[in-house]
Amino acid sequence: MPTTFLAMVVTQTAPGNFQRTIVTRNLSDLPDGEVLIRVRYSSLNYKDALSASGNRGVTKRYPHTPGIDAAGEVLESASPNFSPGDAVIVSCYDLGMNTSGGFAQYIRVPAKWVMPLPAGLSLRESMIYGTAGFTAAQSVAHLQRHPVLPEQGKILVTGATGGVGSMAVAMLALSGFSVAAATGKPDQVQFLRDLGAQDIVSRENSIDRSNRMLLKEKWAGVIDTVGGEMLATAIKSTRYGGAITCCGNTASPDLPLNVYPFILRGVSLIGIDSAECPMAVRIPIWQKIATTWRLPTLERLATEISLKELDQHIERILQGKQRGRVILNLDA
Repeated sequence: MPTTFLAMVVTQTAPGNFQRTIVTRNLSDLPDGEVLIRVRYSSLNYKDALSASGNRGVTKRYPHTPGIDAAGEVLESASPNFSPGDAVIVSCYDLGMNTSGGFAQYIRVPAKWVMPLPAGLSLRESMIYGTAGFTAAQSVAHLQRHPVLPEQGKILVTGATGGVGSMAVAMLALSGFSVAAATGKPDQVQFLRDLGAQDIVSRENSIDRSNRMLLKEKWAGVIDTVGGEMLATAIKSTRYGGAITCCGNTASPDLPLNVYPFILRGVSLIGIDSAECPMAVRIPIWQKIATTWRLPTLERLATEISLKELDQHIERILQGKQRGRVILNLDA
């Protein structure tokens, strides 16, 4: 067994300044946990980019290795639920936040964070989905459970070229919904149409600043990934009895809104959390990802990178330039 491995480590060099470097770490540096995993793939999420930039709301202590997703093989296990050689996923919980994360060739975590790789998925495929795909799948599942039905009208997806948004567009289209994709990237229209979007809505047309209490009813449902004014506009534009899921705040954590969409149109706002989602919910959603929502467009969503390329892609996601999913190959 090797005693050292490669990892990205984020270090505070001065007040407000953080540096990302690829370093050699020792297995003994890893935190306590019942399961030691050789990571083969990880993925880049917006939360990872925040952690890699010194955001104290995500990560409180530095030096730190980000990465909220990891897929690989069990190397050692003190848990009866896992054995050496098992293919597993660790996604969310505290991984990559205040626990050394998946931007490294090894992680050590509590057994309760670990789930078996779903049948039908490779380790690489599981990280193309990753937390983003899991969040999108939860959102689609909540709309269907509400229920929002394909025949009721279009579903709006905001932040549609991002990780969660692009996955949501593809899963909704695969499920028979008509999808309107909202984006500020006019050069990505064909990408969104290839995923199944029927309509493309510009960012400018996704935000209403008229201060009207309600807007014309457009959407049977909404999957929002950005928050702020765009979410508020989407809620005010949702049809009677519709549902909106909310999972992100890349635009803003604020919600400038009144109560009228809820008390006059009976719309529902559903919060989506992936970080602490219990295994009893998590595993069935991953099984749907591996079967019902196994995307024929999966490879179109993926850009594969190595550790040495990771820094530039962190900058891209912070600048709002990421398209689809970026997966990290820890063997490259």
